[in-house]
Amino acid sequence: MIQANPRKTRTVRQLGRVEIGPLKQAVAALPESVWDAENAAKPNRFGALDATRHIVFRFVSNFRDWRQSFERPLWDEWKPMIEPVLAAATAPYGYAHGAFPRVMLARMAAGGVIHPHRDENPAAKWPHKVHVPLQTNEDVTFFVDGTAYHFAEGEAVEVNNMGVHAVENRGSTDRIHLIFEYYDLDQPEPEWLMAAQPANR
Repeated sequence: MIQANPRKTRTVRQLGRVEIGPLKQAVAALPESVWDAENAAKPNRFGALDATRHIVFRFVSNFRDWRQSFERPLWDEWKPMIEPVLAAATAPYGYAHGAFPRVMLARMAAGGVIHPHRDENPAAKWPHKVHVPLQTNEDVTFFVDGTAYHFAEGEAVEVNNMGVHAVENRGSTDRIHLIFEYYDLDQPEPEWLMAAQPANR
């Protein structure tokens, strides 16, 4: 049986406030044409996401293994603005060596929804899943196993992606989050990971 990482939160974990100013300003300046082009080419096409648009910077190349990931074209340009946010948000974990298999922007339009779902693929079961709101409003609600939360701008939070989670934006402005995965390179890998690998032929 594929077990989730026991270090992952079972609800939400507040990681503290991080400086988002430069990144927020850069995201606000993005033309719609970039959002449209990147969303059209995104590798994360899951029905639960509905009309939420994404700009994906890093993504897993194998849905069975979080250790295999790749950088998309915009990563080099955005890395200087994103990496300080990643470092600050993950400091509470205290890992000496960490990795970020998935990094993206998610933009939910006013009135948008993300339907209740679990992140089912094996590559999502080990890394922490962290959200950093860059733009939100008081009428955005994040649900985890039926409990409602509101995440403030600049407040990093880990969410339980193994639980049933959903989002509603009942406000009049878009919600934009930096979303990423993070794991400890020094943590022993689970036994099921090797069993999930295809045999060499």
